[in-house]
Amino acid sequence: MKKIYFIIPAILILGWVLAACATPPVDDMNRAHEAVMRAENDPNVVAYASNTLLQARDALARMQTEADARRYNTTRTHAAEAISLAERAIADGRTGEARAREEAENTLRSVGQLLDETTSAVNAARRVPDIRLDFNAITRELGVARNGYEEAQRSFQAGNYRDVISRSQIIRSMLSDINDRLREALRAAGRK
Repeated sequence: MKKIYFIIPAILILGWVLAACATPPVDDMNRAHEAVMRAENDPNVVAYASNTLLQARDALARMQTEADARRYNTTRTHAAEAISLAERAIADGRTGEARAREEAENTLRSVGQLLDETTSAVNAARRVPDIRLDFNAITRELGVARNGYEEAQRSFQAGNYRDVISRSQIIRSMLSDINDRLREALRAAGRK
């Protein structure tokens, strides 16, 4: 009789444990879906941490595959992994955005200085006697460069840092070409 009192509760406890293991971890799965969705909707994640986001999506897919196969312990593991990766993607996105902002700001500053220096060099070259240089064309090119610089500033204000970098590279190339022509014209004028 004593054995029956001991065996019945043990069987009930074992049944509860097995029943608990046999139910899908819905809360974990929902938290994983929500975390990945938050990361997917974060523009910084999409722009600067897309690889980590892909890893989170893969973990989410593995989680679903395991849940469909009724392997719930592994499902929980993949759910936790998806949550962790989604949170890391959001953190990486913030870090990437801060780096991009800093790089765009520095690039914009240096291009602005180069534009001012080139404008000053062109104005100084106008005073050189017998210089052979198409100042009208250079003035137009400087105008295009200045307009591009103003567009880059607007892109910076809008948070479009990749556009700032792209525009700055174009402007830098234009100004480099103008400076090369200025140097060549000044050398030629100095030989006369």
